[in-house]
Amino acid sequence: MTKEIPLEQEAPQSQWETLFDGTTLDQWRGYLKPGMSEQWSIVENALVFTPGKEGGQNIITKNTYTSFELSLEWNIAEGGNSGIFWGVHENPEYPEAYQSGPEIQVLDNERHPDAFVGEGKHTAGALYDMIAPSQDFTHPAGQWNQVVIRIDQEANQGTSSMNGEVIVTFPLHGPEWEAMVAGSKFADWPVFGQFATGHIGLQDHGDMVSYRNIKIKRLN
Repeated sequence: MTKEIPLEQEAPQSQWETLFDGTTLDQWRGYLKPGMSEQWSIVENALVFTPGKEGGQNIITKNTYTSFELSLEWNIAEGGNSGIFWGVHENPEYPEAYQSGPEIQVLDNERHPDAFVGEGKHTAGALYDMIAPSQDFTHPAGQWNQVVIRIDQEANQGTSSMNGEVIVTFPLHGPEWEAMVAGSKFADWPVFGQFATGHIGLQDHGDMVSYRNIKIKRLN
């Protein structure tokens, strides 16, 4: 039996927008698509991605967000990889959501090869390929982990929390952000991290992954 993780209680529920409550996919659609991919489905109140023959089945929120706090839980299959994007800008010139949206990594740290390269910048909770988590607070594959991603454009600060512990803090724009991007695989990507306002995205990385209790609070 997996451990239940409580949702954030710091704000009244009226301030939170439910993105997925276990019953409907109405807040989501495929990236560059009008509807949802059949590879995403609701199973036991979770939003589950099941790999298929066709890749690139990333999904995004129908709404866009600028400054926000995003709370959700993820459960990755053994050896699995996925990710959570923000600031995703849809453009047919960029066929993947990750070409514009920065990513908080979702990973089986015990088994996936990414956990053993990149000086921790590819492990679960990392700002992918830019900042490694300060510590590993993840639960093993097959168990639920709660992530809270806070993006405050006015304060120029983002944070990623894993199971109640802040593990990554980062700027969102300006010289420090530009230096991080320049030192990463995204250095030559023309629109990566360029949009303060964009969609939230969940990644198809070819592995089974589940998400649940997804909600968001706009900061301003």
